[in-house]
Amino acid sequence: MRLFTGWMLAVFLCCAAESRASGTSLDARLVEAQADYDEAQQLKTARKYTEALVRAEHALTLRKAALGEMHPTVALCLNLLGNLHRRQGDFAQAEPLFLRALAIREATLGQDHPEAAYSLNSLAILYMEQGLYNKAEPLLLRALAIWESAFTEDTPDIAGARSNLAALYWKQGRYRQAEPLYLRALSTSEAAFGKDHPHAAGVLTNLATLYFDQGLYGQAAPLFQRAITILESAFGKTHLDLAVPLDNLAILYAQQGLYGSAESLHKRALTIMEANLDRNSPEVASSLNELASLYSRQGLYGQAEPLLRRSLAISERTFGKNHPDVASSLNNLADLHTEQGAYAKAMPLFRRSLSIREASLGKAHPDVADSLLNLASTYRQRGLYGRAEPLYQRSLDIMEMAAGQYHPFIAQLLTDFALSRLAQQRLPEALALFTRAFSISERRLRQEALGFSGSRLSSLLSHLRADEQMLYALLRAYPQDAHARNLALSAVLLLKGRSVAELAHISRSIDRNLGAEDHDTLEKLRGLRTQLAALSFSSPDTLPLKAYQQRLKALEEEGDSLEAELAGRSAHLRSLTALPSPSEIVARVAAALPQDSALIEFIAYRDRPLVPKPGTSPANVPSQLRYMALVLFPDGASHTVDLGPAAPIDRAALHLRDALAEQEASFQTIAQELYQRAFQPLIPLLGSTRHLVLAPDGQLGLIPFDALHDGQGFLLDSFDFTYLTSGRELLLRPWDGAAPSSVVVMADPNFTDSVTALDSHTTRSSPLAWFAVPPLSEMPRNGWVRLPGTRLEAQSIQRLLPQAQLFLGADASKDVLLRLPTPGILHLATHGFFLGDAPAFSDARGLASIDALAGAPPPQQEPLLNSGLVLAGAQASGAEAPGPEATLLTALEIAGLNLWGTQLVVLSGCDTGRGDVRLGQGVYGLRRALVAAGAETVLVSLWKVNDYATSVLMEAYYRNLLKGQGRATALREAMKSHRARYPHPHAWAPFIALGRNTPLRGITPALPQAPEPGASP
Repeated sequence: MRLFTGWMLAVFLCCAAESRASGTSLDARLVEAQADYDEAQQLKTARKYTEALVRAEHALTLRKAALGEMHPTVALCLNLLGNLHRRQGDFAQAEPLFLRALAIREATLGQDHPEAAYSLNSLAILYMEQGLYNKAEPLLLRALAIWESAFTEDTPDIAGARSNLAALYWKQGRYRQAEPLYLRALSTSEAAFGKDHPHAAGVLTNLATLYFDQGLYGQAAPLFQRAITILESAFGKTHLDLAVPLDNLAILYAQQGLYGSAESLHKRALTIMEANLDRNSPEVASSLNELASLYSRQGLYGQAEPLLRRSLAISERTFGKNHPDVASSLNNLADLHTEQGAYAKAMPLFRRSLSIREASLGKAHPDVADSLLNLASTYRQRGLYGRAEPLYQRSLDIMEMAAGQYHPFIAQLLTDFALSRLAQQRLPEALALFTRAFSISERRLRQEALGFSGSRLSSLLSHLRADEQMLYALLRAYPQDAHARNLALSAVLLLKGRSVAELAHISRSIDRNLGAEDHDTLEKLRGLRTQLAALSFSSPDTLPLKAYQQRLKALEEEGDSLEAELAGRSAHLRSLTALPSPSEIVARVAAALPQDSALIEFIAYRDRPLVPKPGTSPANVPSQLRYMALVLFPDGASHTVDLGPAAPIDRAALHLRDALAEQEASFQTIAQELYQRAFQPLIPLLGSTRHLVLAPDGQLGLIPFDALHDGQGFLLDSFDFTYLTSGRELLLRPWDGAAPSSVVVMADPNFTDSVTALDSHTTRSSPLAWFAVPPLSEMPRNGWVRLPGTRLEAQSIQRLLPQAQLFLGADASKDVLLRLPTPGILHLATHGFFLGDAPAFSDARGLASIDALAGAPPPQQEPLLNSGLVLAGAQASGAEAPGPEATLLTALEIAGLNLWGTQLVVLSGCDTGRGDVRLGQGVYGLRRALVAAGAETVLVSLWKVNDYATSVLMEAYYRNLLKGQGRATALREAMKSHRARYPHPHAWAPFIALGRNTPLRGITPALPQAPEPGASP
């Protein structure tokens, strides 16, 4: 990263001095000299250094002729010339000019005059840029002392001196000394110029850089963003001063896994530099180095190497072969060679980089720790563990001294150190290091997630996933080690489904403390999501393709910004209810399990050898996607089972889901295969335990375990399943506000202009005749079929719960749903959609074809736009017909509902449980949206359901709920009774209950309760 250094000097200090020193003589030479000097300053500001040198040298010649060699205005010209040479990297010519200017000022004005401090400051910046920090520090301290003595209160001059001294301390890794100087400089600058002045932007950038280097990314990012906003407002979007904060923010984004955003910012910074500077300037070299590092991080070695070599050549030509910038390029080039397994090329570069850094920065600098780690890692990969170990330890000692014990770099270092210990069969020591590394990573996640939007949090979790998966690979290698098992369990319980848990936490905090400003922001976010959904479901032909894509991106970015704003406002409250620590999470979850139960955490992870053959390049280490199951009992006992490669399990899961969805007669063979692969290996561990809390992963999240078959019968008859995203959800407290007792049922939407009379159908003698619909081939291309069975379903619920509010026909609309107060139970019976390739049939509550969404484009980049519900007016025609934004409710919009206090949401439609599967983070679709919105339990479907059969199943489900059964247990019992009428699991197993299995609170049945179907009145 880079800092603004000397920014005060160029902008106003010299100008102030010139205004005081401009002569009053009418000598024509001095008038001409003044004009040349002023023009040189303007040319310097415009980065036209060669032309500026000509004018400045002419001004110097005239002043010397008129005033002699020792006049203060001669010193001004000398200082300007020195700065021009410094800006061009010509340090050898700059130094004597600065020294001569200083000598003149000290001789004519005195050693403690403020103008002497300008020369001291200029000379110090020159030494800093050369990496000569020991020579720079006394000059900066002396300049600051002069200004503090000369002025009775803080001035911009003093702020500039403090900022430059802080920059020196930052470069030396003396972070604790730098921060208070930056903070005081910022305060002074803001007081003098205002909070939106470019001077403040310079200090903000430097302060953010300092925080970044300490691993405080959550504090750094908003400062970088604020600095960029200030500079863009002041100078436009292509000003050179933007390049540094843009590059630095890009580096931060790369550390969070936001590679696309990072690349865009790096390229923008590089374009600005190359447009305003010589293409061979050191600033360009630094930007090239950072962009190359980003490419290398992504494995794009062919793009990275030429940039690194160009950066190295520029730095060596500018600074010589022993400058810290040269060391940085050497380090990154060596790292690229290591990733490709070219260790012979890498080693001498790493050693040279380390030598330069030790000589220029000192042996205790954080950059030295970086070189030591890289060198140690290369020794480890070559099997030279004895040579690696002392380097790891020295690197760790340096970083702990410089940045404390929780820097993200230390987590990386500890993980690498642990691999070295593991390779030497020193498992206990390796586990201790892995454990500490995970604790640091979790601490980082908790700090940074407080201000993140959902998409940024997902990116960070993906970025951290490589180290998470390493813990699962470690457990597979040592399945009997209790420490390894506890560590892996801690990781899965804290990280699995973490993104939706954090979104729900934000939602809950905002709901409980919603102020006027929060309410306005929340409403704006909801409006943006509706606009995004509408644009996504409109044809791209409505706009030129580029404009269409730009509008989508703009809406996504604005929504992301509002999400982050709300997250930041709720950060304090969320920090007060933090998750248990990694050392406590397993015991806490075990204690929360019912006594007769067990938690089964399925994990889909990429497994790779932790100790590959020495000399194998990281890029060539083989990997394989596998499944593992971790079983936890209430007494804290745990077990692990390696379920094998993921491909056959995923294939069996997909085949089973399709077989059940299409009512295949041969489904049992597939159900047995999946049972044998994914469940039978667990049987020996379960003993007599039959109540299982399942937290599936991967494709296992899209199948009902009740429909698995052990060769004797369905698991429905043997086990009572409850589904969670993660066992961590057992620790969630129920809503502690006033629990809503209302029941809202929305069903049988009228999708067209005309009203179909359905109320006259009151007999059950021939229910299947109620929904005789044409086959798909005869339907309108984008038709949604009316669902009479959903009206029956709604009326059945109202008979059981008379307080239920029914919204039917035209009232089953998106507008009504979005305006409802928070209900206790929300039941939605309509078509669901999922933009995928599921089969469809005529009497289903949904259509799978993408064409069903008015010619919608292929699945969206935002996964929560790919699924949703269809409500009234979706097929209306005519000029007054509502558009998709008024009739299609996407999962993205549902995530913005306030469902805190809602005990149960039933999505009695098709494919409502489907979505984009994200390993370790669940299914991105309606189920995720409802959990984020606050629903305690969600009932969703995994395929297309029959209209009438579903209404019967739902009535049985509500009867069981009103008997006091748990929300998942009630479904299980309804499935059993339903199976007697419909033997194929297509009809009885399409729904799963996600979330709490406790009975409903405060929602009572009608008295007397309506008789069950077929019972005597």
